[in-house]
Amino acid sequence: MKAFYYIITLFLSVLYVQDAVSQSAPPQRRTPRQQAENKESGLPSLSVRAEAKNQEQTQDVGTVPWLREVYRWIDVTKDDNAALYYPTYPVGDRMNLFTLLFKLMAQDKIKGYKYLEGREVFTDKNLVSFEDILKRFEITYTTQKNGTKTEYIIDDSDIPSGEVLLYLIKEASYFDEATGTFNTSVIAISPTIVQQEDEFSDVIKEPMFWLTYDEIRPYLAQSKIMTSNYNNAMTYTMDDYFRKRMYKGEIVKTTNMMNKSLVQIVGNKKEALKQAQDSIESQLKVFEAQLWLPKDTATVTSSSTKSNKSSKSTTTKSSRSSSSGTKTEKASKPQKTTTEKASSSPTKSVRRR
Repeated sequence: MKAFYYIITLFLSVLYVQDAVSQSAPPQRRTPRQQAENKESGLPSLSVRAEAKNQEQTQDVGTVPWLREVYRWIDVTKDDNAALYYPTYPVGDRMNLFTLLFKLMAQDKIKGYKYLEGREVFTDKNLVSFEDILKRFEITYTTQKNGTKTEYIIDDSDIPSGEVLLYLIKEASYFDEATGTFNTSVIAISPTIVQQEDEFSDVIKEPMFWLTYDEIRPYLAQSKIMTSNYNNAMTYTMDDYFRKRMYKGEIVKTTNMMNKSLVQIVGNKKEALKQAQDSIESQLKVFEAQLWLPKDTATVTSSSTKSNKSSKSTTTKSSRSSSSGTKTEKASKPQKTTTEKASSSPTKSVRRR
């Protein structure tokens, strides 16, 4: 009986040791084959360290005490945003933002969500199929089977990166109570195809899908871009570009209870839209300025008292000098002599005598 208990105890101890070893084991690294495939495709490889860093940078804005969500159009044809557009087609290992996102979706490394008119819901229910995107926008492709997985083969010239002239980004300006900081970060991004048949027809903007920034951040952090025409060194990454807010974009909507855009609220007039956009920008700046306390009132009061005292002493000195000068002037005035007094007195007329 004792031997039976001994065997059971030994078996349980072995299971405990195996479980502890499995939990302490490091995450599985990328195999050399996977690294080689990423290198051939020109896409950045996502290491275990990059995944861990991305989890640290993820911010749950749903728990902050103050939040303002803003939507902006980013026009990549303008100089401030051209870094996201050029090169239009891949040149060596360089590619623009849409080509990078498109290839990542083709390899099933990132997920896209349906673009809905209204509030965005990033759930599995609203996931979009990459093949549906290819068919919807009439992109030429071929497929091949790799075991149970379907691979999509698209030529670089067939990727519509030259037609994606706009990006709709969703920003979140929030106050982080845990760190006591005010931040603005990108929550989601939507590539938008712009089409116009001729110069007289209307411009058609067709958003393709939504991508959450938390999911694409680790890839953007490894993709360098050139941001200056005077310095051709690629010193910034795409993540730096968004995190440092180097882009310029016009506000088209804010999250509101009625779920209306600025055009629906103020109309199509440029003056009214510009005034509404400036008002939103100023509201964000005013709120950030109000978070920080001004200078200590006691310090301000003491400094103002000292300045008042110094001004009073200066005034007193000047008044004293002016009064002494007046006395000197009075003392220096010559007194009238007897002759002057006589001459000043009226004289009797001889004729009247």
